[in-house]
Amino acid sequence: EGSSIQIDKVHNKKIWVISITRPEVRNCVNGPTGSALAQALIEFDKDAESCVAVLQGKGGFFCAGADLKAVSGLDPAMLPLQPVGDGKPQVTNNLPVNYDMTGPMGFSRLTLSKPVIAAVAGPAVAGGLELACWCDLRVAEEDAMFGVFCRRWGVPLMDGGTLRLTRLIGLSRALDLILTGRPIKADEAYSIGLANRVVPKGKALEAAIELATQIAAFPQATLRADRLTAINSFGDPIREGLAIEYTRGIAVLRDAEKGAFEFSANKKGRHGSFDDFHGKSKL
Repeated sequence: EGSSIQIDKVHNKKIWVISITRPEVRNCVNGPTGSALAQALIEFDKDAESCVAVLQGKGGFFCAGADLKAVSGLDPAMLPLQPVGDGKPQVTNNLPVNYDMTGPMGFSRLTLSKPVIAAVAGPAVAGGLELACWCDLRVAEEDAMFGVFCRRWGVPLMDGGTLRLTRLIGLSRALDLILTGRPIKADEAYSIGLANRVVPKGKALEAAIELATQIAAFPQATLRADRLTAINSFGDPIREGLAIEYTRGIAVLRDAEKGAFEFSANKKGRHGSFDDFHGKSKL
């Protein structure tokens, strides 16, 4: 069975919407679909015009995890780590990235230079939860559901779920979900820090694109440097983390010079206002 994804480029191609299009199986990911998702995200990251990607599932389902038919049949594309690069150090947008390996669900081992937002409708469970956790932000519809549903079938978390879930919500809450497999709705996900925004049913994609557009309006070099430092330095000793932050900050100070001029000479962004960047809408 082939891959099932769709790529749409909106807002002058600054925002890429990458969709899983297997609603008949609740957007479960098989080997070809996982590989296609990884390749799509790498293309997005390398594209000169793109700023933010939005990941969604079509048909009211984000992703219900790995395609258990493929797992039960030992689909070779689902199990070993798949090399997608030449193993050499990689730099995109003057930042270190990792395009070399994909995981069972596809892109879980990639490190991009640009942010990705998950637009979560319906279930984001098992491997689907892991994909949502990989994203930088999660916009969830009010009836969305999160959970480690693979607990029931003895399928382990192999796409970063044990690591990223713990980083996002803390060890105690992560273990609650990992050990019990229990489902949680969007309101609880928001209260524990798993969801960043909760929106009405049917509005996740619209809200995620709006958020992506607001993020794309900022100077991108400094935004990307700060984002990657925050991600990569998690758990580092404070001195090491400060050194990385300073090195990357120095490299993108030209954007800061431009911003300081706009503030001082053109009076933009005074008194905490964001209106000059994205109108009256709220982040």
